[in-house]
Amino acid sequence: MLSQHCAQPSDSTYDTPNSLQTCLGLSDSRVSVDLPQPVDTRFRADPREPGYVSNPQPQPSQAALIRRMLALAWQWRFGCAWVVLQQAALVALGVGILGLTGLAIDYIRWVVEPASAQPRWPPGVSPPSDWPPLAVVGAIAGAVLVLALLQGWVRYRAAVSVAHLTQQIVIDLRTRVYDKLQRLSFRFFDAHQSGSIINRITADVQAVRMFIDNVLIQALVTVLTLAVYLGYMFAVHVPLTLACLATTPAIWWATVWFARSTRPMYQKNRELADQLTLALSENVQGIQVVKAFHREAEQIDKFADINRQILDGKYAVFHRLSIFQPGTGLLTQLNLVVLLAYGGWLVRQGALLLGEGLFVFANLLQQFATQIGQLANIGNTIQASITGAQRVFEILDAPIEVQNAPQPVRVERARGEVRFENVSFGYDRAHPVLHAIDFEAKPGECIAIVGPTGAGKSTLMSLLPRFYDPLAGRVLIDGRDARELDVDDLRRNIGLVFQESFLFSHTVAANISFGCPHATPEQIERAARLAAAHDFIMRLPDGYQTVIGEYGCNLSGGERQRLAIARALLLDPAILILDDATTAVDPETERAMLDALESAMAGRTTFVIAHRLSTLRRASRVIVLQAGRIVQQGTHASLLTEPGYYHQAAMHQAAAELANLSIVVDEAEEDAA
Repeated sequence: MLSQHCAQPSDSTYDTPNSLQTCLGLSDSRVSVDLPQPVDTRFRADPREPGYVSNPQPQPSQAALIRRMLALAWQWRFGCAWVVLQQAALVALGVGILGLTGLAIDYIRWVVEPASAQPRWPPGVSPPSDWPPLAVVGAIAGAVLVLALLQGWVRYRAAVSVAHLTQQIVIDLRTRVYDKLQRLSFRFFDAHQSGSIINRITADVQAVRMFIDNVLIQALVTVLTLAVYLGYMFAVHVPLTLACLATTPAIWWATVWFARSTRPMYQKNRELADQLTLALSENVQGIQVVKAFHREAEQIDKFADINRQILDGKYAVFHRLSIFQPGTGLLTQLNLVVLLAYGGWLVRQGALLLGEGLFVFANLLQQFATQIGQLANIGNTIQASITGAQRVFEILDAPIEVQNAPQPVRVERARGEVRFENVSFGYDRAHPVLHAIDFEAKPGECIAIVGPTGAGKSTLMSLLPRFYDPLAGRVLIDGRDARELDVDDLRRNIGLVFQESFLFSHTVAANISFGCPHATPEQIERAARLAAAHDFIMRLPDGYQTVIGEYGCNLSGGERQRLAIARALLLDPAILILDDATTAVDPETERAMLDALESAMAGRTTFVIAHRLSTLRRASRVIVLQAGRIVQQGTHASLLTEPGYYHQAAMHQAAAELANLSIVVDEAEEDAA
């Protein structure tokens, strides 16, 4: 992240004795000693507080989120409708099997007790009068078997359809979220931790998918099933149906209570899941630091504490769920008690058939209780889905701050003329970090940017490829406002090498050609030679085809940096930005890289953020930033004669070098003695 914290230079001043002329770069001798600098922290959302969001978005209401998810489901309406139709067929087949079973019971009772009520055959269906009872029962059993086989086949097809639909939804939504992330500006990543972003693409997308299949489709199926059951039950006996459904209002109230009480818990659990992912990610990436400082036990305790908090949150949800599900189950079982009492009396009075009436009614009530129980699962799932949807839609709705103008100007090859025209910028408008920056770089010129940590050096350079846009003023490329240019063309004309360059877990050649995938092996090798990387690459087991470990873990810091420089040079950019690109290499390698880069810089405008005199004196001009303002600019030699930060820093560096040389001489004399 680009740090906004300013470290002011020391007020002490130094005279420049003749013995320091060589160290300060006023002779041909090349010195490579670091200027004093704290670690830079990049892209912080606010200079005062990491992760600060200057304009937080209002939280959408639960109803608004449900409408958004319904709109999303509408895009998959045909798949959803097909699944619902299959579920409706399963309900119809289930009722048909129950009806035929009840008919068989009534027929058998009528055969055994001729005085009992005759069975009610479906309209247009009745067995021939000469069929024996066994044949009639066998025919009914055969029909039940046929329906059961058909039900099994439809159930299989429905399961396949649901799986196909849900996976399509997950892939499509996850792709859309990832695509949006690629187009968001750095400001979004400033304000959100990596663990949170990862969870949004994985777990939260799954939560939104669950709304479609476990809430929407399941709710439609539940409503349809209850409607079919109620229709059948009302057709059999209206008063008995009403008596058995007397507990329904209580079940509805319990469902509403459960939904409202668990939503904050799901929100909290999502936040804890983000913390868990972040803790794991940081521990894996920083395992060397953890082991070096023997902090394994503390990291284990930290991870266990977050896990414990997640467990407590889950327990809180499960506690309410364990009250809700048995409670609604008890209410539905009371319906069965009413059925056995009232329905049994009706059977005795001859007002209700035993099979088609009481038996089918009892089974439908059990199925009814199951569907009512689904309300608990739907209520549980909808809260998880709403929480996940809020986080997913936050990405999909995030504004794309840096985008092309309505009619962008295409740039095939820039000349490299750059002008910062009264530019001011801040990650938060209330706290600007760059103030009225105004300077020009001619094509082919090498500009060094120097200053204390937090002065705004990397921030200034981030405006050039439009990682951010200035709040005031303009950045001009070849005389045109950078905001008028096509963003892709602009960035193809700029090569960047960051202080901590990221490498992908791929081959060396693939990492170098990342910005130019169709580069030939010869072009890749040429870029590697320019970055002084070819020799160490050839020492790798498979040369350019050697697979680099995650984050380049099997390479040294200097080797990773040289590959990053090669990656930038392969683009043959008109403008080159080196952000402390040689910090991680030793002086000898730095000299080789700088010698190679001199030819690579020829004909292109280069901006170098550096602290070593060996790098700074190669620049055509040096610009000194302090507290986001240009306080000095000139050549290396001219700035050494002016009082100010550059002179003080150079004195610090020269003094450190002389001290080191003195130690080396003393050690050599002791060895000689």
